[in-house]
Amino acid sequence: MNKFVLISGCSGGGKSTLLAELGKRGHAIIEEPGRRIIAEQTSPTAAALPWVDMAAFARRAIEMALLDLSDVDQQGGLVFFDRGLIDAAVALEHSSGVPYFKTLGKKRHYFETVFLTPPWPEIFSQDKDRRHGFADAMEEFERLEMAFGKLGYDTLSLPKVSPSARADFVLNTLRGQ
Repeated sequence: MNKFVLISGCSGGGKSTLLAELGKRGHAIIEEPGRRIIAEQTSPTAAALPWVDMAAFARRAIEMALLDLSDVDQQGGLVFFDRGLIDAAVALEHSSGVPYFKTLGKKRHYFETVFLTPPWPEIFSQDKDRRHGFADAMEEFERLEMAFGKLGYDTLSLPKVSPSARADFVLNTLRGQ
């Protein structure tokens, strides 16, 4: 089994909270490239921000996701990713027209089942780093869901339950595969 498990889906759907729960249980987690990019772009003239230049942001996210995969390649056990390479490639296609198939190639980077956080308006919130609205998040979710299918991944929507119950769902699903 590929040990790299991708958690993707709707922005504001609870991915980071789920990853924090999996981390508390001793699993290796890789934080979302997007949040790390925003944190590193501290200059007032920073260009690689989603609300300034989405294509530059997506290119930086692709670089970061590739580095993340390389950095954990020798790590044992499951590694959970909060978004990753495919999310970034889909964002690049949406913002610039560069086909994600061209960016990703044919290699499968993650475990065959991708866990998706479905749109969940009751927990969605904007903040200084998530400036887009729920409608934009839903559109992104639809693009991602379609891309994962075209890339041959199985997608599994996470139930709208507590972070602990979601973590149990993910781990039990992986034990069954």
